[in-house]
Amino acid sequence: MRIATWNVNSIRSRIDRVEAWLQRSDVDVVAIQETKAKDSQFPFDRLQALGYEVAHHGLNHWNGVAIVSRVGLTDVVPSFADAPGWGDPEVVEARALTATCGGVKVTSVYVPNGRQLEDPHMAYKLSWLAALRSEAERSAAAGETAAIMGDWNIAPQDEDVWSMEYYLDKSHVSEPERAAFRAVLDAGFVDVVRPHVEPGAFTYWDYTQLAFAKRRGMRIDFILGTQPFADRVLGAAIDREERKGKGASDHAPVVVELAD
Repeated sequence: MRIATWNVNSIRSRIDRVEAWLQRSDVDVVAIQETKAKDSQFPFDRLQALGYEVAHHGLNHWNGVAIVSRVGLTDVVPSFADAPGWGDPEVVEARALTATCGGVKVTSVYVPNGRQLEDPHMAYKLSWLAALRSEAERSAAAGETAAIMGDWNIAPQDEDVWSMEYYLDKSHVSEPERAAFRAVLDAGFVDVVRPHVEPGAFTYWDYTQLAFAKRRGMRIDFILGTQPFADRVLGAAIDREERKGKGASDHAPVVVELAD
């Protein structure tokens, strides 16, 4: 079984590329982030026509997460327990979606950006990650074959950014953010992709200043799995080619292959 995660940066803008990639990559399950669509705007029919079942959680033209699967899609749950909200009035945003696909509990996450180190959105990000950590702990303790995958908006190690000097006073690499990422690992999850990619392999490149061409990227998209999930991983890769060309997302898909 092939499972992937991909921040598509607007499903409506990139549905043609998503369709083409699904057909080319032959993946069974994809966790999608930043759909930027309400449920009523999501192109369910086009993905279903390719043989995938689809679950989507979207409240407005921001955020939004989805799971598409051709190996079953059951037990669909939007968000997770104790997820904090944002805004005035406070709303629990569409940033997480869980479903069981082919016997694997899959959670698609779009972690808040944090914006700047002193921004209130950073406190929100850390609170959101703390609630996610509790969810991860419950899943690992239950012995589930589970994966939490998506855009974490964190580069947990220095090798995950093109220049630590550039990012030292910016979000994504601060110690509180990295500690929140480690807390999910400590709860019983494993970064199943890192052993299969070279240091300096990135998943995100900004659209500006020729960042992709200059290899100025970040590794912020991850697939974390419980030990039963990790034990089944045969290989993993970042599909950097999908970041190329007209109309590409600023993120590349990340794919893992599981033994039966």
